[in-house]
Amino acid sequence: MNDPVLVIAGGSGFLGHAILKNYRDTNTKIVVLTRKEGSAVPGTGPRYENVSYVQWDATTPGDWMAALEGSTAVINLVGRSVNCRYTESNKKEIIASRVNATGILGYAIKVIARPPKVWINIGSAAIFGDTGEEQKDEDSGVGEGFSAEVCKHWEAAFFNIRTPFTRKVLLRMGLVFQRGEGLLKPFSRMVRLGLAGKMGTGEQYVSWIHEEDFTRLVTTAIAKDDWTGVINGVSPYPVKNKDFLRALRMAYGIRWGLPQPGLILKIGALFIGTEAELLLSGRRVVSKILKEKEFRFNYPMLEDALGQLVKK
Repeated sequence: MNDPVLVIAGGSGFLGHAILKNYRDTNTKIVVLTRKEGSAVPGTGPRYENVSYVQWDATTPGDWMAALEGSTAVINLVGRSVNCRYTESNKKEIIASRVNATGILGYAIKVIARPPKVWINIGSAAIFGDTGEEQKDEDSGVGEGFSAEVCKHWEAAFFNIRTPFTRKVLLRMGLVFQRGEGLLKPFSRMVRLGLAGKMGTGEQYVSWIHEEDFTRLVTTAIAKDDWTGVINGVSPYPVKNKDFLRALRMAYGIRWGLPQPGLILKIGALFIGTEAELLLSGRRVVSKILKEKEFRFNYPMLEDALGQLVKK
């Protein structure tokens, strides 16, 4: 039997690093599609013996398509960061980066002779918008606002492509918390500076998942033929912003943090070129499907997850 082959589009980011780390020292071969020239260019990502890098532009057909031939799975992580000002130009780029990459991967899967067994698109629970107290699962309606609209275009691009020989899974991810990098890093810096009190009202929900459970979702989605369609990639226990920050402070042994009023966050966002919405909006999301499939989380509770991730 041939060794498994995974093709990761956009694998040089934080989530890509988590997947690469999960497969290090295994017989799984990984090909990372990257916009950077050369193989294992410094800054492209971790250099493991089982990982190679192939250049592509994420928009047009090319020699990179050969990497998909006979592969076990294609995992799409491509998407321009939403951590920016939502100008009309940036909005178009955010949507186009996701839609174009998804479209060209779908085209490649349709035309190659030996398509991958499964195609996993890493989407976002942001499709539910700002949910307030309402809890959302896979059967819930989607929300409004720019973040939700991005996800609607993104998911439409994925599901509008017919791949009769390739199973498709869309993981709507919450915030993925990782050790030493990714989304947890700026919050940890705020804790150490004494600035991590509640943000705004602190009542907005955080839907999250530990990086180990994220990679286990990916490996399970590859292995299980009955995993198909939309699955929410979140812990069973979303928490409010004030409770998340309290738990993070406790993980560092810091009892107090200065609250950040909404107006201050909005002003600060202007200076650093981002949107306060990213902190002040929230979503309360769970997964009915993961519960039905009896997926066991290693870290279902936030306190346990942060205790494992935080280096004191």
